[in-house]
Amino acid sequence: MLVLERSTWQAEAVTTPPDIAAGSADDKLDAGVLKIAGVVVLGAIMSILDITVVTVAIPRFQEEFHTTYAIAAWSMTGYTLALATVIPLTGWAADRFGTKRLYMAALIFFVLGSVLCSTAWNINSLIAFRVIQGLGGGMLMPLGMTIMTHAAGPARIGRVMAVLGVPMLLGPIMGPILGGWLIDSYSWHWIFLINLPIGIVALILAAIIFPKDNPQPSESFDFVGMLLASPGLAAFLYGVSSIPGEGTVASAKVLIPAGIGLALLVAFVFHALRTEHPLIDLHLFQNKSLRYAVLTMTLFAMAFFGSGLLLPSYLQQVRGESTLMAGLLIAPQGLGAMLTMPIAGRLVDKIGPGKIVLTGISVLSIGMAFLTQVKADTPYPMLIGALFVMGLGMGCTMMPTMTAAIQTLTHAQVARGSTLMNIINQTAGSIGTATISVVLTSLLNKHALAGAAIASHYNPKVGQDLPPGALDEGFDLAAQAFAHTFIVALVLLLLTLIPAFFLPRVKPKSPEGIGATTVVAH
Repeated sequence: MLVLERSTWQAEAVTTPPDIAAGSADDKLDAGVLKIAGVVVLGAIMSILDITVVTVAIPRFQEEFHTTYAIAAWSMTGYTLALATVIPLTGWAADRFGTKRLYMAALIFFVLGSVLCSTAWNINSLIAFRVIQGLGGGMLMPLGMTIMTHAAGPARIGRVMAVLGVPMLLGPIMGPILGGWLIDSYSWHWIFLINLPIGIVALILAAIIFPKDNPQPSESFDFVGMLLASPGLAAFLYGVSSIPGEGTVASAKVLIPAGIGLALLVAFVFHALRTEHPLIDLHLFQNKSLRYAVLTMTLFAMAFFGSGLLLPSYLQQVRGESTLMAGLLIAPQGLGAMLTMPIAGRLVDKIGPGKIVLTGISVLSIGMAFLTQVKADTPYPMLIGALFVMGLGMGCTMMPTMTAAIQTLTHAQVARGSTLMNIINQTAGSIGTATISVVLTSLLNKHALAGAAIASHYNPKVGQDLPPGALDEGFDLAAQAFAHTFIVALVLLLLTLIPAFFLPRVKPKSPEGIGATTVVAH
């Protein structure tokens, strides 16, 4: 078979040693796979945490560098756009240079960018250094997924994806806690400097633990695809991420870059379908399981990442909690996910992802439905309970969906499949965040008292100038705006049930090209 020939061209087929052979026979992850997973998780934690940690620091950057919030927020946008630019290149680069050396290079770029960020002398230098950091961070997650999938084999992908899912789910929760603590206890420099010791440890462990590369590339680089896909994705995401700041889609700052980006991406689709070895392999959509997994992930990422900004904002703006306390109150969501994720990973390998994902979305929707009724004085135990239920659902949703996309791919397709899923995740998350932000801002702006109540947390004089009872009414209206915005996230989540219904509900067969002899990346 052609696929089998490509697989053996790009990776050395070897007789599998006992500890790796468990990928197809044993029910457990062996020590070798767990060591590889530990290194990958270290890199993923740094990359994902750096997105949410910096969010907390934006007001501090504004004060430190004497700039506006919109300009300071570019420390986030620059990082995100760098991620979007480099992710499409990851699949080809992994085939061309090998996953080990590329992962180590990405770690070096990320750590170097982190150290440079801590030396920033003005906002422009910080943004530039964040771009360097993003060029490394963008490759860490898709490469990590590829390395772990190759190490575990097709029979255990659900379990290794569950391991990788821990930083993906905990990042949005732990970021505000870590960022708030470092900034309050030390200085903003330490949100970047903390990556140095972790990065050095990850680099040393990767050099020792990861299998040796032996790339034998058979594909030429798609220069036309790169010139269309990378700037197209970056321009589109820039336009989308500008929506909250502009307050409307009908703005030149939104429409022009988003329109240019969309045109480039459409041109890339036509190019990719006519090219033998495109930068992003759209022929993977011929795989039915991947097709429905992409649709499920798109809607889920929009709902999950979009709603992820609501509760921290509610706790700080309506309830007056500090960033650190808000992060701690949200932590039960991560605890719930950590309980179900290992179980879901094991079940996916045995019965397929379909039933698990449907169950996860249903449980997640129950918790989300409670948040659509949130008020200015909702008891914290009830909030924590709803978040814990949502966490239980999330642990059965995100990584099983990723598994559905990856587990039926051949060894040679895994790098491209991981890249595709990370692009979907990044794009859908950005669209969801922008959509939810605009809805919330619009609802808050309808009531002047809501804005005044929120402002009173930062300037007590605002509350003192209001008539008696007006402040309480303002907080009620603000809470109502958050509750109604949660309805949008809930609708997106319920729509996710439609494509999830078509995900495989039986244990998948081993992909073509991977049989009794496991293909191991060297």
